[in-house]
Amino acid sequence: MSPSLPAAPRAILFDLDGTLADTAPDLAAAVNWLRTERGLEPTPYAVLRPTASAGARGMIGAAFGLAPGDEGYEELRLAWFARYQTAMAVESGLFDGVPALLAGISDAGMTWGVVTNKPARFTDPLIPQIGLAHAGCVVSGDTTAHAKPHPAPLLEGARRLGVSPEHCWYVGDDLRDIEAGRAAGMATVACSWGYCGAVAPSTWGADYLLDSPTALLAVLRALAPGALAA
Repeated sequence: MSPSLPAAPRAILFDLDGTLADTAPDLAAAVNWLRTERGLEPTPYAVLRPTASAGARGMIGAAFGLAPGDEGYEELRLAWFARYQTAMAVESGLFDGVPALLAGISDAGMTWGVVTNKPARFTDPLIPQIGLAHAGCVVSGDTTAHAKPHPAPLLEGARRLGVSPEHCWYVGDDLRDIEAGRAAGMATVACSWGYCGAVAPSTWGADYLLDSPTALLAVLRALAPGALAA
């Protein structure tokens, strides 16, 4: 943990998939639809879930063993996009504790927003369907010229919220989230309740490693007890 965190952030930016929202069930359903359509058995959900934060690259890699540049990958990617767009919020929803966390942030006079690598064609319709329409900003993977781990999307989120990056925290469930947050000059929170991928969150070098949205709210209350009363 960093000894030099600010007393409390003025704004908090969140990753979407695996951080605020459990979207893996619908992401996995889309890729398994592709397998079933091709006469293949579904890939077990336990195999697919850890790859959810990596989007098409993660899902197609886990389900078909293909990577960008491999023959057949691009066809599967486009088919996966088309299928997912028809059923993005069937089982997806906010993680337990997220509504209370966001309410606590807002009640304290802080602001919050979403910065995701998910393309806007998915983010824009999904955000209101899962209860995040009140976000102070939404920056998608194609909003800026670069996606995470580049800091540009996070800096754009801070700009839209009107808060300097050094007064923002970034919360995410993937190593690239922490890399992007550090590059943007923000304090970082690794959330082990998310998908996290193959690299252990304890090795990411985040300022905080927390296991639930409730734990993040507790940290904020400890830093600003008057503003974030229980």
